[in-house]
Amino acid sequence: MPALRVAIVVFPGTWSDRDCGYALGRLGVATRRVWHREAAPFARDELVVLPGGFSYGDYLRCGAVARFSPVMEAVRAHAGAGGLVIGICNGFQILCEAGLLPGVLMRNDSLQFRCQDVLLVAAQHDSPFTRGIARGRVLRMPISHGEGNYYADEATLDRLEDAGRVAFRYVAAGAGAGAGAGAGAGAATAEANPNGSLRNIAGIVNERGNVLGMMPHPERACEPLLGGEDGNAIWQSVLASVGVSA
Repeated sequence: MPALRVAIVVFPGTWSDRDCGYALGRLGVATRRVWHREAAPFARDELVVLPGGFSYGDYLRCGAVARFSPVMEAVRAHAGAGGLVIGICNGFQILCEAGLLPGVLMRNDSLQFRCQDVLLVAAQHDSPFTRGIARGRVLRMPISHGEGNYYADEATLDRLEDAGRVAFRYVAAGAGAGAGAGAGAGAATAEANPNGSLRNIAGIVNERGNVLGMMPHPERACEPLLGGEDGNAIWQSVLASVGVSA
């Protein structure tokens, strides 16, 4: 049975790298940290994680400077070869700035930094990141961002929807929301949307489905002590997709 290897990219200002390592370690997955100046290729079977934080102090725009780091050439090559990549929060912003995902993350419509739990559902089940998540299951995990308002033009949004590339959507509480597998999904309402993201989009994948960007933090929902472990569903989905049981 193949083992999943994970490389966690660290930029100046990144601070969720150890959180991701901790969450994956709880599932028995070994991780390594890759400094942004490294340009060596990633192994074909590695999951590359771009974690949350404030890369380069979020100067210019969030992720706009990090996209030029030497490591991003290796990330692009890895994604282009079909390797798995997940960008969380600031990592999502970097993936959009680097052109690996469409759209942009703008200021929250409240103009406030939001740090709170949200509810979301997997809007598709064809990618390694969502394939193992039960349909209709409501996941509870935190957000922590000031620029999480996903924006793209209508044509791009329609293409994402038509191709099943909206990975996660913010929803309101449904029957049993947050109770784990089998919880009923609520509606994608304006009240459930914490940042103004168009069509309540919380995460998207690229055309091949091997690159995911999402604003909520699955690594901060990895054990009951943190308020829940729904975030593990994403890591476990990836593990199952490569033939590893957690």
